[in-house]
Amino acid sequence: MQHPTPASALDRIPRVNVEIRGLNKAYGEAWQHQQVIADLDLDVPAGQLTVVIGPSGCGKSTLVNLIAGFEKPDSGAVRLDGHPVTGPGHDRMVVFQETALMPWLTVRQNVSFGPKLRGEMDRAALRSEADRLIDKVGLREFKDKYPLQLSGGMQRRAELARAMINQPKLLIMDEPFRGLDAMSRELMQEFFLKLFEENRRTNLFVTSEIDEAIFLADRLVILSNRPATVRTVIEIALPRPRTYAMLGSEKAFDYKREALDILHQEAMKSFKMGSGQSDFLAAYAKRTQ
Repeated sequence: MQHPTPASALDRIPRVNVEIRGLNKAYGEAWQHQQVIADLDLDVPAGQLTVVIGPSGCGKSTLVNLIAGFEKPDSGAVRLDGHPVTGPGHDRMVVFQETALMPWLTVRQNVSFGPKLRGEMDRAALRSEADRLIDKVGLREFKDKYPLQLSGGMQRRAELARAMINQPKLLIMDEPFRGLDAMSRELMQEFFLKLFEENRRTNLFVTSEIDEAIFLADRLVILSNRPATVRTVIEIALPRPRTYAMLGSEKAFDYKREALDILHQEAMKSFKMGSGQSDFLAAYAKRTQ
């Protein structure tokens, strides 16, 4: 039986409301202008797991970069509790599609790197907190190993520990389990969800997998084809703690059908914008009749 996290422990977890208004981002010179995000409005409520999904190439990673402060929007704003994002900061931590662990550092050294660089903790306290988080993600026996000595799933767990030690107000996950095999991916989804349900940190999770989105989300945000804007938001009312068996429920199936209908509509727009896609569109039309 899973015991709830004590309220006092939850109170110590930093949380933030994220507000995105009128966001626009384009690339290229005037003669090769590509609008990637257009007038996008989005709220990421504090203490919730908001999942973003959309057609391939619609601008999901660009949205991550703008929220993280790695890039600046052409217009519009990203605000955390009313404060505008003007650049990167350790109040927002990103776990990327590809591992960002430094291969010349051990797991413990990777996890400790941020606070050590900023000089925020003395050596003993930093070592103790790093070891606590490494234990929490199940890597106690691997803390002195290097990233190349770890499996893909272990590397993802090490990156979660490295993000959490910075006590971010917002944790941003940019398709972090994409390169894992099916079994490792499911295990990491369950592990990540357990961590979220323990601490209720504000999370923005980007994925291309609809089952993953429904399994994780409090709110499922579906983006349009490029230029991206919010097409719809689906509130996922599956109870927590969650299990994979819930994906077989009628309610989960209804969420999936609604999301897939919208995603297919947006994917069709993408094909229509291309050339030589008439055979594909005709075949799809017959399949959906």
